[in-house]
Amino acid sequence: MKARKDDFEQRRKHLKDMSDQDLKTYFYKLLDEMIDPILDLAYTHTSPSIERSVLLRMGFSSIEAKAIVDLILENNLIEHGAGHVVYKYAQKHQLNMREAGLKLLETHNLDDIKEDFKHAKA
Repeated sequence: MKARKDDFEQRRKHLKDMSDQDLKTYFYKLLDEMIDPILDLAYTHTSPSIERSVLLRMGFSSIEAKAIVDLILENNLIEHGAGHVVYKYAQKHQLNMREAGLKLLETHNLDDIKEDFKHAKA
């Protein structure tokens, strides 16, 4: 195996005069630069599996979660998030989360929620 060239001194030049606090600050600055693009993707991209996962954590069964996500996809509300749609529906109709999700499945009517999200965009 070929020995690796020792370039530690050269690579640490910009760090060697920093205090521990400066190094810590620099570390968190670099960390923010790494994480920001990931957070941007998380805010702008979702998938049915992610949305089902959210609904599972809200107390729905996997079958109910799949049906709710399918309904939300049919109504082009997936960009708002399935959990958010159920939450808004629960608020509007004064139901708990589980009741709201089951009522959505019963009625298949998301027209009033579509209006709420349409107004929120404006």
